[in-house]
Amino acid sequence: MLKTCEIQGWCPAEIDSIQVEPMMEVENFTIFIKNSIRFPTFNFIKGNLRPDITKDYIRTCRFNQEEHIYCPIFRVGDVLDYANQDFSSIAKEGGVIGIKISWVCDLDRSEEYCNPKFSFTRLDAVSQNNNASLGYNFRYAKYYMSENGTQHRTLIKAYGIRFDIIVTGMARKFDLIPTLINAVAAFTSIGVGTVLCDIILLNFLKGADKYKAMKFEEVSGADISPSPCHSNSLYQGSSTQLSVKQREKHSDNSIAQLG
Repeated sequence: MLKTCEIQGWCPAEIDSIQVEPMMEVENFTIFIKNSIRFPTFNFIKGNLRPDITKDYIRTCRFNQEEHIYCPIFRVGDVLDYANQDFSSIAKEGGVIGIKISWVCDLDRSEEYCNPKFSFTRLDAVSQNNNASLGYNFRYAKYYMSENGTQHRTLIKAYGIRFDIIVTGMARKFDLIPTLINAVAAFTSIGVGTVLCDIILLNFLKGADKYKAMKFEEVSGADISPSPCHSNSLYQGSSTQLSVKQREKHSDNSIAQLG
């Protein structure tokens, strides 16, 4: 027995074999990018639209890596050139281009030294070698109702160039307290802290003499006397041992043999 089922769908089915020529004029289209960065710790904010930029400048300027980094108008063809991409090939299958804006600011210097740096790259470069999914495309539909009440739709598969704006930032400024904390932590980790404490206590404090007397013991020549030689010495000739008087807390005098 043959069984069948029915599904409800749009008719006719999608035809994906129609070739459409791309719009070559897109190469001269422009992109208007407004960007700003904020560092709340330092209460600092800056953007690519400076106060001295006028409307006339925006109408006529085009972004350039060397001369016009604060121009917010980007020509599509120039962006693709910066990303080392050919417009004629990417226009047919589409693609994704990343525009990275990096703010690296040393706030100990003047604000004029805090400038954005731009880099351009193709984000879907891996898919260029995969025939199953080349480039970048998306589908969208337009729905409408006919006079007899039948619902219709127009499905459009669009190939295009998508631009992703990626913003990163890093700021630094000198601060005495974190610097001291980091320096002390570094000295302590390598054992320099004990040496520095001894230098300060022995030379710069009022009670340096008392601390020096407790830390060191002076031995005079009168306290050193020769001792008999050992018969079973490992060295030829006579060997000399010194007996040194040491002061202890619980006894008057004691003799320590030093070999």
